[in-house]
Amino acid sequence: MVLEEAPWLSDVEKEGRRIHQNRCCTSSLSCSDRRSDLLLRPPSSLSGLLAPPLVYSLVHLAMTRIKFKPETLFLTPTSIIIIMSKGTVVLAYSGGLDTSCILVWLKEQGYDVITYLANIGQDEDFEAARKKAESLGAKKIFIEDLRKEFVEDFIWPSVQANAVYEDRYLMGTAIARPCIARRQVEIARKEGAQFVSHGATGKGNDQIRFELTCYALYPEVKIIAPWRIPDFYNRFRGRKDLMEYAQKFGIPVPVTPKAPWSMDANLMHISYESGILENPKSQAPPDLYLMTKNPADSPNDPDVLEIEFRNGVPVKVTNETNGTSKNAPLEIFSFLNEIGGKHGVGRIDIVENRFIGMKSRGIYETPGGTILLKAHLDIETFTMDKEVRRIKQGLGIKFSELVYNGFWYSPECDFVRHCIAKSQENVEGKVQLSVFKGQVYILGRESPKSLYNEELVSMDVQGDYDPCDASGFIRINAVRLREHHRLQGFSDKKQ
Repeated sequence: MVLEEAPWLSDVEKEGRRIHQNRCCTSSLSCSDRRSDLLLRPPSSLSGLLAPPLVYSLVHLAMTRIKFKPETLFLTPTSIIIIMSKGTVVLAYSGGLDTSCILVWLKEQGYDVITYLANIGQDEDFEAARKKAESLGAKKIFIEDLRKEFVEDFIWPSVQANAVYEDRYLMGTAIARPCIARRQVEIARKEGAQFVSHGATGKGNDQIRFELTCYALYPEVKIIAPWRIPDFYNRFRGRKDLMEYAQKFGIPVPVTPKAPWSMDANLMHISYESGILENPKSQAPPDLYLMTKNPADSPNDPDVLEIEFRNGVPVKVTNETNGTSKNAPLEIFSFLNEIGGKHGVGRIDIVENRFIGMKSRGIYETPGGTILLKAHLDIETFTMDKEVRRIKQGLGIKFSELVYNGFWYSPECDFVRHCIAKSQENVEGKVQLSVFKGQVYILGRESPKSLYNEELVSMDVQGDYDPCDASGFIRINAVRLREHHRLQGFSDKKQ
């Protein structure tokens, strides 16, 4: 608590305050709650008559009765102004335009703001972000390196699932959000914060992903979503308003009104949307892509890789072109990003269906994830029973929908992940592939748990399989086709 003393307090009065600080006073107080400020005034009949020591006793009584902890006391001859904090909020902070303005706006509303910046592999000057948050008045600043757990706890389960939303999107943003929000609520609990906040738009999927994770892991938390608060979005109707607000409060931001799109980056991918990209007919300018080379400009020689899997996740990658190998999860994924980016792998331009009902256009670069999807599909088919894989394919689609829609921490997603993990117990082996000019070409595979029987499938060796058995198999499967034809013929005659 900061005490700002009015200049009329004499040394005698200060001594009187010390004497009276533990006394209890029975005089009544009237109070008016104006936003985050509490204004205490003595009753009008006593106005101007209360000595400062008694004033302090009144403050003590008020604090005891209404149980609050003031941030600041300001004394005037006739009143005591108590500046109160509305509480502590942990803000998911990026250092960009939106969250920098939100930080200042939250402070305007009377909150103590703890900023939290997650390092999930984006190209970010974290020290500059720390200094910016400090300059904007953040109470505490957390910068958390989540790259390793992002790969192991979120990307690897997605690889096991062959997770793809609507046949094309590898969900680099969707799987990052529960990772970020999980640590956010851990910080909120640790710091005793009642609130969490984020800068996700009120029209997008991220607000759902962040908040469902927060409620699943911290049910009693309160969420401040500025882009759903009328006072905020009516004040900031576009990026121009945010820029003007930033200039007014001296907020340094890297994005200017000339920026033609927004971008979100992490280890898994970079996404681009909004601005000129909102017109689905507009082609992306060549300088948009930051993670991958134009395939036409990529090297004329391929990189040949061998990826080793165990339990459906990569445990080692070797570049057979130069002998480089990696075997730690974060190193493996970063290395595949490097190789894929060099050869222009993993670019897509799509229109997708958001969970909230609207369609949106997004452009994505997912180099390492694309290589792993191709390799994992190959080793999985090689080692997994046909009917198990048919069921697992359905589970993979369900998993993708759940994750895209924000239900990573839900009982149904827990169940689906458990089933998928069970299906991966025999997905073990090595896949050889070539990365070249925007494409991934499978070259070969091997596994100690392969269900492929070379002798059984050979055209040159009969083995255990009797070709005559196929006749009965075909006749049985033809029964329904014959019946269908008979019914069609009967219908044609009636017409």
